[in-house]
Amino acid sequence: MSDATALLDDPQEWSAFGRPCGAATEGALPADGRWESHVVLEGMHCAACALTIEDALRQVPGVAEADVSAATRRARVVWSPGQVLPSQWMEAVRRAGYRAMPAMDAFAREQRRRESRRALWRWLVAGFCMMQVMMYAWPAYQAVPGDLTAEMEQLLRWASWVISLPVVLFACGPFFSSALRDIRQRRVSMDLPVALGMLITFVVSMIGTFDPTGPFGREVYYDSLTMFVFFLLTGRWLELRLRDRTAGALEAVMNRLPDSVERRTAEGVFVRVATRRLQVGDVVRVLPGEAFPADGRILAGSTQADEALLTGESTPVHKSPGSTVTAGSHNLRSAVEVAVDALGAQTRFGQIVALMEAASLQKPRLAQLADRVARPFLVGVLLAALLAAVWWWPTDPSHALMVAVAVLVVTCPCALSLATPVAMLTAAGTLARGGVLVRNLQALEALATVDTVVFDKTGTLTHDRMAVSGTQVAPGAGLAPEQALGLAAMLARHSLHPVSRALVAAAAETETPGLSWTLDEVHELPGAGLQARAWQAGQAVILRLGSAAHARVAQVEGQQVVLSAEREGWVAELARFALSEALRPEAASVVRQLRSAGIDVQLLSGDRGAAVQGVAARADIGVAHGDCTPQDKLQRLQALQASGHRVAMVGDGLNDGPVLAGAHASFAFGKAVPLAQSRSDIVVLGDNLAPVAQTLLLARRTLRIVRQNLWWAAGYNAVGVPLAIAGYMPAWLAGLGMAFSSLLVVMNAARLARIPGGDAVAISQPPHSTPMPVEVA
Repeated sequence: MSDATALLDDPQEWSAFGRPCGAATEGALPADGRWESHVVLEGMHCAACALTIEDALRQVPGVAEADVSAATRRARVVWSPGQVLPSQWMEAVRRAGYRAMPAMDAFAREQRRRESRRALWRWLVAGFCMMQVMMYAWPAYQAVPGDLTAEMEQLLRWASWVISLPVVLFACGPFFSSALRDIRQRRVSMDLPVALGMLITFVVSMIGTFDPTGPFGREVYYDSLTMFVFFLLTGRWLELRLRDRTAGALEAVMNRLPDSVERRTAEGVFVRVATRRLQVGDVVRVLPGEAFPADGRILAGSTQADEALLTGESTPVHKSPGSTVTAGSHNLRSAVEVAVDALGAQTRFGQIVALMEAASLQKPRLAQLADRVARPFLVGVLLAALLAAVWWWPTDPSHALMVAVAVLVVTCPCALSLATPVAMLTAAGTLARGGVLVRNLQALEALATVDTVVFDKTGTLTHDRMAVSGTQVAPGAGLAPEQALGLAAMLARHSLHPVSRALVAAAAETETPGLSWTLDEVHELPGAGLQARAWQAGQAVILRLGSAAHARVAQVEGQQVVLSAEREGWVAELARFALSEALRPEAASVVRQLRSAGIDVQLLSGDRGAAVQGVAARADIGVAHGDCTPQDKLQRLQALQASGHRVAMVGDGLNDGPVLAGAHASFAFGKAVPLAQSRSDIVVLGDNLAPVAQTLLLARRTLRIVRQNLWWAAGYNAVGVPLAIAGYMPAWLAGLGMAFSSLLVVMNAARLARIPGGDAVAISQPPHSTPMPVEVA
């Protein structure tokens, strides 16, 4: 156990790469609870490696869960501090042959850079040696009998052997070390057949060099060895670079907090400390170009903040004293002093990171299938190589071994294991750059097959910034219009519904006289409004604030909310408030875009039928239903699903929770209430409908690319394996085919990170969209 790893056993360090699970509060160090940590893994290359690490972690007492992603090389570990410490389960990873580092630590980023530099050096050495060996091998290929003396031919072999040694001892190091690790652990990974192929080729050639008259002396294969090592390292290095770019958007968000910040001491002096040492109530100074380390309020100074990666808002936001700032956003203009209000998982940044970490570690259904077949497939590769060698041995032992090498190399299932996760993560990264967070990678698969999109109305198709356009007091209510508005606002303050916010805003703008009412037992009834027990002059009544239908009065045109009172079973209407709402300017174009993609669009709302039909007509939606309770919405959704439709739900509000959970895929906006957001698969951080259609189109394209990758991987093996077994594919060509296959899969997936203008609309937010807070249950 290293000293650096042992330092991670300090509970104060745990928040740097994890958070408490469940109901534990930020900063708590539960002795009996659980802690969730995220680490970056070094030394893994494939799905079989991921399964090995998962097995090693799950065998550690105290580790409850372990999920490893081969595409991102990250792991999520849930562990109990009372039973195990980070150094112990990291040691289990080390014994399995890998290395775990804190995912949010600057050391991990530096380690990845070192890994990239080492891969580049190995590639350069292999390339230089390959050219030299080819120079020595060329005369043997071009010479006719009698052109080369036996001494000259032997001298060229010795020169090739010497030049091949750096390739075997240095460039091939990762393959051999991984294979030795597999043998010690009695398991199979994708590096084992490749390392066997390299070793067999070098040993056969070396025997032919030392004993030119022996059974393997007819030909040496140093040129094939150096060529296919160079091709493999080329593919692996480019794959590493492309995968780093693939996860770039996710990393850009997850590693956005600064490592250190200036904190004010009791003497008023600012001293730089580690960000994880901050506490609520501290005052920090954030310099221009630095990221804000926590949610807080500006105490001194004015600046502009870049919140693009957190909200999708591309325009810098002005921040003055008293303004709130968000962890992870960047200070652009001048130094400011900030009072820390929330840290870690309690910040909006922490909530976004939690969503992205969960998505990056998920395994889509197709990826799970590839993981399940990886190990049996590798065992089959070894058996196929052995059978090929046995078949060709009587004819030519040297050729038989090289046929086995070609089979070992050409059938390595790297492309199969990368086909799905790389494409999914590339799409998730592209969406993240535009302010769309994919909470569930499975949803991208489901979203690609959706044929019906169902919208909620208020706050989704329409702006949630509704306005009170008129107040009508019922005769005999004994209230002035201002008093009725003030009483309605008292109830509305207990709700986040757009109608409630409109009433509160209208009351704030109107001089309302003092009210003698007091409220208690306030409840929000999903889809029905608000209800409370009110007291006036010692008498209790039940106040209700809801639609006209729920207030038991006649239907009238227009969107209205009714305030009513109930006493001893007798219900009286007190006031009626007329509300106006504006259709989002992009709503009609989004509906047209969905229809042009062959997707049916419907509208389900709990508002009155007349208002719903009016909005549907303006948005050009043919099927619309109003007066829907949450149960009605769910039943209509289930009816669509029962008739064979694949349905996506776009909602915003308390009454959308059940239907969001029941849909094949679901969207919620970043301003959604916790229940709605917790049930959604995709969270749109901005305030624009356009990403809904764009995400659906990108999901379809992602599934197309996944299928292309899978077909390519299957087709490549279907062609390559018979050719290798028949002896028509030399080892260097097998190495080229394997490298090209993996590289093609990654490059094909990389197309999802750059959307051509004519193919799909780029994920973006309008320049003046309003960033809204993210609330995660």
